[in-house]
Amino acid sequence: MSSEHRPLLMRANRLLGATLVEQNLVKIEDLETANEQLLEVVAGDHPRQSTVLGILAFKMKVLREEDVLQHLVDEHGLGLVDLRNYDASEELKKTMDVGACWATWTVPFDREDDFHLVATAYYLSPAVRTYWEKKFNGPIVWYGTTLEMIGDFLEKISGQSRG
Repeated sequence: MSSEHRPLLMRANRLLGATLVEQNLVKIEDLETANEQLLEVVAGDHPRQSTVLGILAFKMKVLREEDVLQHLVDEHGLGLVDLRNYDASEELKKTMDVGACWATWTVPFDREDDFHLVATAYYLSPAVRTYWEKKFNGPIVWYGTTLEMIGDFLEKISGQSRG
């Protein structure tokens, strides 16, 4: 990950973690442990592992990603999207800032008229919503999705294989 996206990544993760604690989805002690692990991962420059949500859900197993997605549906009225069914348009591929997508665990995957369709695993991070709202001049339709789907989508767009 380039140094230009590192502050965004750290802010996105910090604010996501704070919201997860605030909404009683994780304990503060677990978040502190996950944040320490995140710093090690970020230093190693592995974008696919640079996620406090992934650390909490898959390494520490103190949170289920499904519970976060269900929270998005129940509390925030978001729909869910399966990105495996989407192929990004050439226009989208050309304009997509893949580094920012990795930093925010968010991808714009389609556009209808003035509406940008955006899938994210980090909706609960105010830093993520603010970043994308500033980037797109126009309304955003937010969808929740999994870390795995975001990662696979980004790797497909940038022509990388999973690793």
